[in-house]
Amino acid sequence: MIHVRIASLSMDSVSNQPVILLRPVEEPEGEGRFLPIWIGHPEATSILLALQGVEPPRPMTHDLLAGVLQAVNYVVDRVEITRLEEGTFFAALVLRGDERTVTIDARPSDSIALAVRTGSPIFVAEEVLDAAAVEETSQIDEEAEVEQFREFLDHVDPSDFQG
Repeated sequence: MIHVRIASLSMDSVSNQPVILLRPVEEPEGEGRFLPIWIGHPEATSILLALQGVEPPRPMTHDLLAGVLQAVNYVVDRVEITRLEEGTFFAALVLRGDERTVTIDARPSDSIALAVRTGSPIFVAEEVLDAAAVEETSQIDEEAEVEQFREFLDHVDPSDFQG
């Protein structure tokens, strides 16, 4: 497993879907590779709010889950993006409690949203990086990407998220 960090959260101009870019912690800016994972709008909003330190007046789903884990004396030990099958990424939450450690299947987007809230590390299986990572050919302008996503949030309608 390779320790990664969130390098960017932006909108894919082709699909108009949010995309999160994960970069191995050990690789310097402007070099190496990054892993793009397309995620849903609600999860992207949740991640962005947590990255910005915004606390909503009422708990969002990921805030609720973090609170429940804390109430039952579990911590998110780490998030692992474990595999890629037919274009779909799979993840696991590794939770540690007083007596035991449990691993729970989860979507990467939900896992990352929870990791941001709990300060937990994110890891990606090496074979996933080998299969899906993109070599960086130019410097990513992280601030511009975040600003583009903020612009999206300013114009999004809450009804867009209703199922």
